[in-house]
Amino acid sequence: MKNHVFRPLMVVLGLIGLVLIFRLFYVPKDFSSHENGYMYGWYRTGNIEEWKAFKVKYQGAEYCKDCHADKLESISQSPHMIIQCENCHGPAFEHPSDPEKLPIDRSRGQCLRCHAKLAYPSSGRASIRGIDPEQHNAGTECVSCHNPHKPSLEGLK
Repeated sequence: MKNHVFRPLMVVLGLIGLVLIFRLFYVPKDFSSHENGYMYGWYRTGNIEEWKAFKVKYQGAEYCKDCHADKLESISQSPHMIIQCENCHGPAFEHPSDPEKLPIDRSRGQCLRCHAKLAYPSSGRASIRGIDPEQHNAGTECVSCHNPHKPSLEGLK
């Protein structure tokens, strides 16, 4: 083999060897546990108890419906029904005891995540009514005029 092919090939093989040696010492033995010849992927049997003790931060709409059925009813009749409650109200982690009321993000940026007018007519966002934030009541919170639980022209406060 000529040197101009042999040298780069040896460098690549050397790098692959270094990565495999590094992996041998760095990656835990129980990572990607093999059982009956099947590899689980990104799974480590050594941290099962750690994950059992992990507290879930986001609960989902099912968690909210018992106490907030009226809000869930109004939003389920609107285009916002695809948005989880915790996207605006924050994670329900340890609610209702602490805090008794979840903080609400009333900033314009919260609404503009979906409602900023985009110049991409072929995207799925083109069907969402967008605004120009510089022109449409700049500096005012959207919720001061619009009710996010009834997001339509009838939902204006």
